[in-house]
Amino acid sequence: MFSVTNEFDIYKKEEFVVLGVFDEEDKFGPWLHESDQLLQEQLVELVKSGDISTKRKAISVVHTLGLIGPKRLLFVGLGEKEKLTQDQLRETFGKVFQKIQNYQVSSASVYLDSFLFEKVQRDDISELLGEAYSLALYSFEGYKQKEESEKKRLENLTIITEKECVAVEEGLNIGYIYGRATNSARTLVNTPSNKLTASDLANYAKGLADKYGFDVEILEKEDMINLGMGAILAVNQGSDNPPKLIVLKYKGKPEWKDVIGLVGKGITYDTGGYSLKPKAGMVGMSTDMGGAAAVLGAMEIIGELKPEQNVMAVIPSTDNMVGSKAFKPDDVITTLSGKTIEVTNTDAEGRLVLADAITYAKQKGANYIIDVATLTGGVIVALGTDKTGAMTNNEELMEKVLEASVETGEMIWRLPITEKDKERVRSSKVADLDNSPSPSSEGHAIMGGAFIGEFAEDTPWVHLDIAGTSTIETKHDLGPSGATGVMTRTLALVVERF
Repeated sequence: MFSVTNEFDIYKKEEFVVLGVFDEEDKFGPWLHESDQLLQEQLVELVKSGDISTKRKAISVVHTLGLIGPKRLLFVGLGEKEKLTQDQLRETFGKVFQKIQNYQVSSASVYLDSFLFEKVQRDDISELLGEAYSLALYSFEGYKQKEESEKKRLENLTIITEKECVAVEEGLNIGYIYGRATNSARTLVNTPSNKLTASDLANYAKGLADKYGFDVEILEKEDMINLGMGAILAVNQGSDNPPKLIVLKYKGKPEWKDVIGLVGKGITYDTGGYSLKPKAGMVGMSTDMGGAAAVLGAMEIIGELKPEQNVMAVIPSTDNMVGSKAFKPDDVITTLSGKTIEVTNTDAEGRLVLADAITYAKQKGANYIIDVATLTGGVIVALGTDKTGAMTNNEELMEKVLEASVETGEMIWRLPITEKDKERVRSSKVADLDNSPSPSSEGHAIMGGAFIGEFAEDTPWVHLDIAGTSTIETKHDLGPSGATGVMTRTLALVVERF
C-alpha cells in the first residue's frame, strides 16, 4: 500500500507524480535538479502563466510527453504557506487521490517535501496523507449486482522524502488506521436496518473483541430485566428483535482506574414509535446508530494503536417500533438508576437508552463519560449539518474533546445547559423526569442533553449530538455521500491524548 523512499528517479516509468505548489513558487526542486533545465524553466513559466495554478486545492495535470519517466505530473495548488491549515491539506490530499482514481491507475508517487510548511512536521503531513487516502477512496458497495469488469483502484503509493523514512512510515500508518476505522463506522451506518439488527451489532463488537483482545460483555433482555433497565426495555417493547447492551473493555493500564467511558446510541431503526415520524422523516432512520458506529470505530483505532489508557465502550442497541406492546406517551418507566421518567414523546427514545447505558458505565467503573448520539433534529435547526453540538458538566473534559476535534477537522460547537434547562426536564408531575419537555421544539437539542446529564450526574461528561453531521448529502473531498463516520477519529484522539 505505502512505500517510502529517499530517492526519486526522474526517469523511472510511472503513471503519476504528485507535487505541491505554493504561491510565488519559482523553482521545482530538488527533485528536478539533475534533470533537464529546460523542463525546469518551462514548468516555472506554466506557473507564471496560470496553466499550473497555485490556488488552494487547484489540480493541474501536465503530460510529460515522454521527456521524463513519469507519464503525468500532477501539481496541487496550496496557496499561501502562512494560511495553509492541516484541515485544508487533508482535504487537498483527498481531492488529489480522487482525481488520480478517475484515471483508473493502481499506483502513484507523492513528493512529500513539496507539501512542507512551517506549522507541521513531515510525520504530521504523512499522517494527514494516510488518513486522506483511506477516507477519500472509501465506497459502500451496497447490494447492486457486480459489474463484469471491475474498475482499477489506487492501491499503491510511493512517498518520496529527503529525510528519515521511519517517522514518515509511522505517520502514514497511523493516518491510515484512523481513516480505515472511520470507514468501518461509515459502513455500519450505511448498512440497512434489516441487515444490521442489535444482534448483528453485538456480533460485530464480538469480532473486534476477538481481534484486539478486548473484554466483551453482551447483556441480553433477561439480564436487563434482572438489573432493572426499564428505559432500554421500554424502547424495545414494540420490537420482535431483542435488545442488546454491548460492553467492550480495553485495559491499557495495570489497574482498572481512570476509565474513559465511550457511550454510543445504537438505535438500529427509529419509526418514532407511537409519536410516529412522517413518511419523509422515516427515510434514513437506519442511520440512527451513528453514535454506536463512532464508538466501535474508535475502539478499532484503540485496538490497533494500544494507548496506555483504560477505555470502556457501552452501546445500548434496539430498534424503536410500533406494535401492540410498544411503549406509549404517558407511560412512566423506571431506569437502572432508580429515577423515573414520564414518556411524553416516544420519538425521544435515544436519551432513554443512553440513560441506562450511562448508569451501567458508571457502575462498571467509568470515571469520565463521552456519549455520542444522533439525538435530535433540533441540533440541525440550531447548527446546520456541518457542526456537532456539544454539552458538558466539566470544562476540563470538554477542552480535551474540543482540542481533538480541531485536530481531526470534525467541528464541534458548544451549547449551554442552564439551571432552568435542568428544571424543565425535571418538570413532570408524575415522575422524576420528562423525556421531552419541549412540545414546541423549543431548545430541543439542549433538552436532550440536559436529560442525559441527569444520569451522568457528577461524573465528568460530554454529550455529542451528531444528528446533523453523521451523514452528508453530497460527495466531498474526503468521501462519498452517505455516512461520514463522524467522531470516530475525535474519540480515539481524546483517548490517545488523555
